[in-house]
Amino acid sequence: QVQLVESGGGLVQAGGSLRLSCAASGRTFSNYAMGWFRQAPGKEREFVAAISGGGVRTYYADSVKGRFTVSRDNAKNTVYLQMNSLKPEDTAVYYCAADRQPAAQATAVMSRYDYWGQGTQVTVSS
Repeated sequence: QVQLVESGGGLVQAGGSLRLSCAASGRTFSNYAMGWFRQAPGKEREFVAAISGGGVRTYYADSVKGRFTVSRDNAKNTVYLQMNSLKPEDTAVYYCAADRQPAAQATAVMSRYDYWGQGTQVTVSS
């Protein structure tokens, strides 16, 4: 059974930075792409960023491109989301997720992810 545990959320002022972490266990971490998604109150869950198993390919939503960076440390079974220049509209619960297919490219398609963390709250004040 795959387990994903996010950490690093919190309250930050607009323009500030946070780094989210997602620790994975339960299968060979480096074989699978990982994704970050977020869900704001009253809105649907949306794609934020994804990274391939080897960490070579990354993919971002237009709304975060240039401000957020996804990375991974396969030796630590951990994926990160560095968030800079945060805006109030980035306020949401952030989730990490693991792709169902080994050796797949990073993808924004939510149905491709079969394991999800519990989420971590990010609040950006104006």
